[in-house]
Amino acid sequence: MLIGRAIAATLGCALCIAPAQARIVGIDIATVEPFADGAEFGAAGAYERLIGTAKGELDPADPSNVGIVDIALAPRNAKGLVEYKTDIFILRPKDPALGSGTLLFEVLNRGRKFLFNWVLDAPAQAVQAVNDPRTAADTGTGLVLRRGDTIVWSGWEAHALRQQGGMAIDVPVATRNGKPIVETVRDELVSATRGPAEAPFYLTFKTASADKAHAQLTVRRRESDPPRPVPAEAWHYATPRQLELLPKGTKPLPGSIYQFTYAATEPKVLGIGFAATRDVVAYLRGDADGGANPAAGVIRHAVALGVSQSGRYLRDFIHQGFNRDEAGRRVFDGVLSHIAGVGGIFLNARFGQPSRTNTQHEDHLYPENAFPFSAAQQHDPVTGRTGALPRGDGFDPLLIEVNTGTEYWQKGASLLTTDPLGRTDLPLPDTARAFLVSSGFHYGRAGLTSTKGACANMRSTLNPAPAVRALLVALEDWVASGKAPPDSRIPRLSDGTLVEAAAIGFPFLVGVPVPTAPNAIARFDTYVDPRPESGPQYRPLVPRVDADGNDVAGIRLPAVAAPRATFTGWNLYADPFPAGALCDREGSQLPFARTRAERVTAGDPRPSTEERYADPDAYVAAVVKSVDTLVSDRLLLREDGDRLIDAARLEARH
Repeated sequence: MLIGRAIAATLGCALCIAPAQARIVGIDIATVEPFADGAEFGAAGAYERLIGTAKGELDPADPSNVGIVDIALAPRNAKGLVEYKTDIFILRPKDPALGSGTLLFEVLNRGRKFLFNWVLDAPAQAVQAVNDPRTAADTGTGLVLRRGDTIVWSGWEAHALRQQGGMAIDVPVATRNGKPIVETVRDELVSATRGPAEAPFYLTFKTASADKAHAQLTVRRRESDPPRPVPAEAWHYATPRQLELLPKGTKPLPGSIYQFTYAATEPKVLGIGFAATRDVVAYLRGDADGGANPAAGVIRHAVALGVSQSGRYLRDFIHQGFNRDEAGRRVFDGVLSHIAGVGGIFLNARFGQPSRTNTQHEDHLYPENAFPFSAAQQHDPVTGRTGALPRGDGFDPLLIEVNTGTEYWQKGASLLTTDPLGRTDLPLPDTARAFLVSSGFHYGRAGLTSTKGACANMRSTLNPAPAVRALLVALEDWVASGKAPPDSRIPRLSDGTLVEAAAIGFPFLVGVPVPTAPNAIARFDTYVDPRPESGPQYRPLVPRVDADGNDVAGIRLPAVAAPRATFTGWNLYADPFPAGALCDREGSQLPFARTRAERVTAGDPRPSTEERYADPDAYVAAVVKSVDTLVSDRLLLREDGDRLIDAARLEARH
């Protein structure tokens, strides 16, 4: 293997690196600059920003790569290898000796960084600031910087947008005998929930032909409705990647599902996105290489974090064998998957669509959920298969999976810890943990305000991030020192906290609709013309709630343990959207009445805040009790507990 050397660079010039491993053949760091104007982050001191690209080569015949769909159809260089180039962004301690020795790799979500605003409570801000952090305020609590972690992002999704600081990967297009591949694909276009409220609709792929005879457009109001053909004269191609309804200016009914089946061309070899993450991290974990390694050769451990789409990416990364690099070393020692449910990602496939995410109404019949769901080894009576998410090959990472109520309603999260038919609880292996953030919802993060939007109920503002931060610290400690994290906290069949939707026990509240069923785990032969299979079906279950409507089991943050409202992981669409269907991945927030008189007038069975807390001090005392318990259980950091207590004192005055 070639041993690279750094080419000297002055400030503002590119640092070109040829690494010690054949997989990454060049890293071009175009920017090295002080982060946050040299501000110090605790004992870790000041940080630097490094921005550039990494170039990689893959041997299609290597056993580590043969599972990449269509890699054999990708063009090759003179060495017979397949090339790719990916964006890279690093925040590292300026003095490597002050670092923790832990590389924290956040998998990007559709090209975006979620670490700071979804996990570290960075204030609501422009997309550019989230994707291009420059100030101490951009890091929120700054937790992982104060811990001295080297933080890394690299592109993996070829279709991600590079606008406003987004990151992507350049991968080759597969061809057959030197000619473009053309196949039929299906795009689902949902107005105002997963797409623009007005035309044009943007297609995932370039159309192979403008001839409408090779395409069909249908529409249906609800996911379960039979599709109705849209006449060819009622639509046209605005561009090879855009579909427009006619007559011009026609607006689709909000929430209606337009399904477009067409001949697409030029499929990219998307599975390279798995190999690129593997190889970038493997290189950064390597030796200093004469000073060339941007991670400075001090990395002893690597931990991965994925939120939503990127959490599903990590589940597939593990199961498809990419946590072993070409040299036979483990890539990530630990993985934290947040709000991924039991899903994988539609990536390693010809004409894959990794931005799809399955819910009850939208993207319902796209590949995402397939056995094995759990870290526990089990037999699947639905498919007859046996297996577990980890491979059991000696390269599996320690695994923590965190979900909210939304993932139980929309993403089958109960199947992480039950058998596929939802009949018995499954004990997880010692190397895995599962957690429910009680009454949390998928989009939860700091700084949200409650509105209705497309939903029937006011949307939730509950922030699960304090629990996620504690579990991220627990994972890093587990990896670095072997200190086991807290035991799993989830609803279970054995104690009656995991139930059918009809048995959740939600209180009757006037004007508040309640869902009757979670999103089903559909099985079908092909997404192009999906026809759900008959026979035994998976049985996702949901958390039982208390008399207030808040989840009984899981990590009950102070907003739930000392409540002033009911929070749910579900909401429902309201007119003019498809009323009654689960409202994407939203939650509900239903405040308590202030006084007993208000409660009685409203017919609300939940005690009012006045009845619960005799005075503001009683409310603060309840929050303090909740915080102290969670801190003692290592499910909340002391610093976060103090912030929550301060917020409660402020809230009690109003």
